[in-house]
Amino acid sequence: MGDGLRGFARALRLVILVALAVLFLIPFYLLVRNGLAGESDITGAHWTFFPTHVRWGNVRELFDDPSVPMLHALWNSTRIAAATTAGTLLLASLAGYGLARIPYPWANQVFYGILGTLMIPSAVTFVPSFVLVSTLGWISTLRGLIVPTLFSAFAAFLFRQYFLGFPRELEDAARVDGLGYWRTYWRVVVPNSAPVFAAVGTIVFIGSWNAFLWPLVIGQDQQSWTVQVALATFNTGQTVNLHEMFIAAAVSILPLLVVFVVLQRFIVAGVERSGIDE
Repeated sequence: MGDGLRGFARALRLVILVALAVLFLIPFYLLVRNGLAGESDITGAHWTFFPTHVRWGNVRELFDDPSVPMLHALWNSTRIAAATTAGTLLLASLAGYGLARIPYPWANQVFYGILGTLMIPSAVTFVPSFVLVSTLGWISTLRGLIVPTLFSAFAAFLFRQYFLGFPRELEDAARVDGLGYWRTYWRVVVPNSAPVFAAVGTIVFIGSWNAFLWPLVIGQDQQSWTVQVALATFNTGQTVNLHEMFIAAAVSILPLLVVFVVLQRFIVAGVERSGIDE
């Protein structure tokens, strides 16, 4: 009886997981299905699981569209997301390590001040940030899109909490060898903290890739559009280019899938481990 109940529980769990997986995959199916279909298959009264004619030419049409520089927008988003992720990891990890390990007066107050910035709505700082970027002449430049977003209080908080649990024995051994705080951080802490760097980096990369409002306001030149701004141009007040919008959305999520697949094992390790093998 006990084995039967356990078998039933496993079967029920499997059914629930399959159902949830199907629900999760439905949006991706719709993106690919509608992206490779014609307008009549998308807006028609009778739905078909597959389009009447699979139009692979929609992909070429997307990148050949002169009104939307999709390829350049993908390149811009890649550069911006990569630079933002690298800069945020460096600044936030240094801040987190300093808050966790370097003793100095008012350390807790500085930490609480950083946390306090998380409670400020982004709408409050949006206009001052825009005025500052405009004054510096960074409108429609990569500097204007990257520099104001480099520091993340949330990332600094995550690093600080992680480094609080980092084994002090490793740092003490480094100090015995004559290493200071900087070289200890760079040679000992960073190499043994790959999981947290991967987890935070994934969060920052996805957030930067999906950002819309700041790139929309700062990237006023078509050559500085990101992929999210380019996607928005398919939906205007006059027309909605459905098949290009769907295929563009499908193409835009591919880099995120690649990043997640590559870093998945590190993200899982960040939850299961403290950063080093015991």
